[in-house]
Amino acid sequence: MFDHCLYFNTASLARQLESEWAQAFKPFDLTPPQAFLLRAILDRPGLTQCEFADAMTISRPTATRALDGLKEKGLIERRSTERDGREQAIYPTAPAIAMHSSLNEASVQVSKRLKKLLGPDVFADTVTKIRDVRSALK
Repeated sequence: MFDHCLYFNTASLARQLESEWAQAFKPFDLTPPQAFLLRAILDRPGLTQCEFADAMTISRPTATRALDGLKEKGLIERRSTERDGREQAIYPTAPAIAMHSSLNEASVQVSKRLKKLLGPDVFADTVTKIRDVRSALK
């Protein structure tokens, strides 16, 4: 019925992918948004909440909720920046650093499974096209 609808098909795909990554990150007690944000923090410690929200293309309130969840789990800490005492930079804690490679590997395994299902060329082409569409709609 909605075969040619961009919204319907991308929303359906998003739900399916959410389920895939939820299973992958379940052993870490993290939701996919928390896990991807933590992976970004581990790769780029010291950015501010606003910088992470922009990098992840999520709203600031969404970033706040995800960061609050990571803080409650003891995986991040907020530190005042030297530029402005009201601004806070985000850093991973020792437990987060300890799970860094396992967290990345869990995501790699999902990608491998999807590449096997779709074929590597279709996978790469799809990611590129979706990223291009996302960028064009900014």
